[in-house]
Amino acid sequence: MRTVKRFINFTENLLDSRPLGYGIAVIPFACLPLSTRPDSQPWEGEKPVYKTVRTSRLYEQIVEQIEESIRKGRLRPGDQLPPERELAQQFGVSRTAVREAVRALHEQQLVEAYSGKGTFVTDGRPSAIRRSLGSLVKNGRAKATAYLLEVREILEPEIAALAANRIEEQGLAALRDAVAEMDRSYDDPDAFVEADLDFHLALAEAAGNPVILSLLDSIVDLLREQRTRICMLRGGPERGQAHHKRILKVVAARDRDKARAAMRAHMKQVRGDLGRAKL
Repeated sequence: MRTVKRFINFTENLLDSRPLGYGIAVIPFACLPLSTRPDSQPWEGEKPVYKTVRTSRLYEQIVEQIEESIRKGRLRPGDQLPPERELAQQFGVSRTAVREAVRALHEQQLVEAYSGKGTFVTDGRPSAIRRSLGSLVKNGRAKATAYLLEVREILEPEIAALAANRIEEQGLAALRDAVAEMDRSYDDPDAFVEADLDFHLALAEAAGNPVILSLLDSIVDLLREQRTRICMLRGGPERGQAHHKRILKVVAARDRDKARAAMRAHMKQVRGDLGRAKL
C-alpha cells in the first residue's frame, strides 16, 4: 500500500506541473518500471510520467523533462533510463531526437551509457573531459559542410554494406518506417529531415558497430542542418527519397555490394544538391 500511495502522489504532482508551451495539449505517458544498476538500491515504484513534445527543438524539451525528474528525485543515481525505442514512444518523437537528448544529458554528465547494459543516471560528478566531433567541426564553420560530406562519403557506403550483412528484422522495420514517414512528409520539411536522419542512423545501428553509431550521433546536429538545406531545394526531398528506397531494397536483399553502390550513388546526389545550394 505504501508503494502504491507514493506512486499516486507522484503522478498527481507531475500532472500538476507546468505544461509545455506553444498552446498544445499534452497527454501523459507512464514509463515502464525503471531497472537499476546492480550496485544501487531498488526504487519503490515511483515512475516518471513524460509528456509528448511538439517543437522544432524536440530534444531540448526531452532534456528539460528528464532534468526535472532528476532534480526532484524521481530519477536517482543508478536508475536506468528506458530503452531508446520506448522513450521515443513515450515522448511521441523520433529515435533521433531521443539520441540527441541522451547525448546532451551525457555531455552534462547527468547520465552515462554502458555498452550492453543501458543508460544510467549518474551522481553528477565530473568525469573525463569530453569534446564532441560536432564541436570540433563547428570551429571551422566555413568548411564544415565540405568536411562533413567527406566523412559521409567515406563512412556511409561501408555502413550500408555492413548493414546488408548484419541487419535483423527489427532494423528493416525501422528503415521501412523511416521511408514511409518521408513519403508522408514532403510538405513538412522538419518531419522529412527527422525521418531522413532516422533512416541513416537505423542503417548505422544495423551495422552492429557501436563506434560508428557514436560517431554519427556526435555530429547529428550538423547532419540535420545539412539535410535541412537540401530539403529546401526544389526536388531535393524527392531525389533523396528515390535513393533511400533503392538502398532499402538492396539492404533487405542482403546484397552487400549493391548496398555499398547504392549509398555511393546517394552521396553523389547529396554532393550535387549541396553544390546547387552553394553550401
